[in-house]
Order: sequence, then C-alpha cells, then structure tokens
Amino acid sequence: MTGAASAYVGLGANLPTAWRSPRQALDDAIVALADIGHGRPIASSRVYTSDPVDADGPPFFNQVARLEWPLDAEALLDALQAIEARFGRERPYRNAPRTLDLDLLMLGDRQLDTPRLTLPHPRMHQRLFVLMPLAELAPGLVIPGRGTVAHCLEAVLLTQTQRCVPAG
Repeated sequence: MTGAASAYVGLGANLPTAWRSPRQALDDAIVALADIGHGRPIASSRVYTSDPVDADGPPFFNQVARLEWPLDAEALLDALQAIEARFGRERPYRNAPRTLDLDLLMLGDRQLDTPRLTLPHPRMHQRLFVLMPLAELAPGLVIPGRGTVAHCLEAVLLTQTQRCVPAG
C-alpha cells in the first residue's frame, strides 16, 4: 500500500449488547479492523481490564491494534466511527459507558489538531490502559513531544494508581 503508515487504535468496551459481551466486542472489532484494512494482517495486544478513567460504569476491557493505513486520518476516523455505530455505540454524554470505543492513537508520525481529530491522541501518554497494550506492540514507538511508549509507561507506573491488568 503506497503512502501507508502504521495506525495504532485503542479499543475499549464496558457495556454488553444483546448479542455480545464487552470482551467479545473487542474480538469482533479486531475482525472489523482487518476488514477496513483490506484484509491485511493486523497486530493486536492482549486484552486488559481497567477501571474507568474520567468515565462511569463497569470496568473496561482494553486492547491496542496496529494496522497499515494510507495517510488519510479523517478517512480512518470515519471508518472507526462506522464500526462503533455497527456495534451499537451511543454517545448520550461525554465519557458515557460504551459498547465499543475505537480511538485513533497515532498514524505514523502524523501530527494533527483539528476540531474533529488530534494526533497523536492528546491523553494517550497518561493512560495506563493505552500504554500497557501499546507497549506490547511498539515499546520504542515515539509519541511526539512525549518520548517513547516505554518511557511514558514507566512514568505512569511511577506516578499513578490506575488499575490495568491482563484479562483472564
């Protein structure tokens, strides 16, 4: 794929639907991400559980996936939001519990700040539930202005008390 870069997507879910648990939503979302990547293999971390951060509801299941994508960030955001909609995502209020959340964390070394999208994700360097699974895939990945994923993970582990553990 010419002009493609590694896209890192954070996956999260903490509400069931009538047909899938939050844990199964992540498995199904990985399949959906492979579909938008035109069948190209994607890499994914283990699944973690974490308490909600700045959100309500039951614990989250979290994961990070990497896929190759052309450098059109807005098109990828559209594709991610379409997958969320298929999984029954509603947005009744900010940080509401959700059946599926797909956050575009990074797209290559692209930096973007528009009303719709900021790259890299502006809080990814502070969130254990993003950094732990991301460190499985790319510990040396540089988050512009923040350092490597491994460095950010170490800083969060030293300063915060978030709970994030591999799902059993």
